[in-house]
This record gives sequence, C-alpha cells and structure tokens, in this order.
Amino acid sequence: MKYKTASSEEKNAIEGGTLYLVATPIGNLADLSERAIKVLSEVDFIAAEDTRNTGKLLSCIGISRPMISYYEHNKRERGPVIVERLASGESCALVSDAGTPAISDPGEDLVRLCAEAGVNVTSVPGCCAAITALTLSGLPTARFAFEGFLPVDNRPRRERLAALKKHTETMILYEAPHKLRTTLADLAATLGEDRPIALCRELTKRNEEIFRTTVGGAIERYKSEDPRGEYVLILGGGDRAAEQSPAAALCLLPPCEHVAYYEKAGMKRMDAIKAAAKDRGIPKNDLYREVNTKNQ
Repeated sequence: MKYKTASSEEKNAIEGGTLYLVATPIGNLADLSERAIKVLSEVDFIAAEDTRNTGKLLSCIGISRPMISYYEHNKRERGPVIVERLASGESCALVSDAGTPAISDPGEDLVRLCAEAGVNVTSVPGCCAAITALTLSGLPTARFAFEGFLPVDNRPRRERLAALKKHTETMILYEAPHKLRTTLADLAATLGEDRPIALCRELTKRNEEIFRTTVGGAIERYKSEDPRGEYVLILGGGDRAAEQSPAAALCLLPPCEHVAYYEKAGMKRMDAIKAAAKDRGIPKNDLYREVNTKNQ
C-alpha cells in the first residue's frame, strides 16, 4: 500500500480560520524554525502574551504583522474575540513571551474555546523550557510530572506541596529568582533536604547553567549567592516503597476518613487530627477546620 504524503508547500500553507500555536525561542534566536517564521509572517494577526516582547522578536526577523494582546488578565474578554475572528476565516498565530504556548500560560484556555467552537488548531513546535531542562537534568526522563508555578496563597500552596510527596516520577517546576529561596525552603520542609534537584537557568543563553545537587545543597548555595534568571527546577521523584507505605495510602482518602481511621484505631479526636495532619504535611489547625466544617 502506498501512502500519500503532503508536499512541503501543502504542509506550510497558511489556512484561514486556523489558530497556530507557535513556539518561540527561550533565549537563542537561532532556535526559531523556518516554519515558525513563515507562519508569523503570513497569518492575519498575532495574539501575543506581551506585544512589546513579541514586537522585538518580529523586528529581529524583519516581520511586521498586526498584533493583539492575550494574557492571563484579559483572556476572558479577549479569547471570544479571537475565536470570533478565527470563525470568520482569519488566521492567527498565538505566541507566549518564550517557549511553547499553552504550557503554563492562558493559551490552554484559547485552545479549549477553539475546540468548543469547532475552530481548527495546529502546532508549530519548537522550544519548551520544561523539556529542555528535563533532558539536561541528569534525572530520570521516562516518567515526569509538570507542575509549573506553585500557588502563591498559603493553603493551596501547602496542598500542592503535600501532593508532591506522592510523586515517584521526576517533577518539573518553574520559579522566579526572587521566590527561589522560599520555594527551596518549602521543598525541604515537605520532601526533605536529600531530595535530588537540578536548577536550570538561562537555558540556551551564553550563561546557561545546570546546577545538579540536592534541595539542601541548593539552599546552602543561595544563602550567599543571589538567584538570577528564570529557573526550571527538576526534582527527583520519591521512593516508590515509601509511596506505598500505609501513611501514603491514607493520604489518598478524604480528610474526614483519614481522621476517622485513627479514631477507630483508638486515638482521641485531636490526636487523630494531629496524626493525619502529619501524614498529609499540613498544619493540624487547617485539617481541624476542614474536618469540622464537613461535619457541620
């Protein structure tokens, strides 16, 4: 049986009514693909996370196209506008400030809106900081979990950190330099200082650095050195045997059932809450409030 393959012209032709997810360089302009340049130069308009940053990129490659902003704080209003234009037959390239759109940015919402409206979406693949860092980390790559940025608010942050304890696969996190020390301290408190980690910064740039160490080693380094540049943190997964421990299994239960397990074992209410909170890596007062609220 012979299979028909599309010619390069057919593959690269810009189609009206299509959203193109265009990956842009994360540091080295030479990583922008020929196809990405063609799409950016021929679409009807470009939706950019920051039109100023994208304007600089377009200027470097000699392209001038109409742009509109599309970012976290205007996605609800701007998303339907973009979809309406696509549905009318226009073509659009979606770009983030760096890397692949829809990874840890509101592009995922726009793709969902397009899918719901029956609008065609395709990808122009290229750079992705998460995958680049993972491959350079020296840690296992067969299975991994992308966690992006940790929540800022205390309670969601504690819950996400507690969830990280359940991962046996390699984990990928993003972090800004001014928050790195706090995040490392939180990781140490939750996962322990011996957990292997690779701190990847300035990827594909002149000062690219991959610092392979432990969480405790990273904390020690940044006591005397200021973090610089955007970081991708690659964390080693937990021990599978520990993940299968009774305490780990209990953490999969709803909080009320977790506490009830210890009560049935003979513990008093507050002792059961304290034990369950320790298993889950959260303050006992938070668990106390949650359990009492459910019981009311």
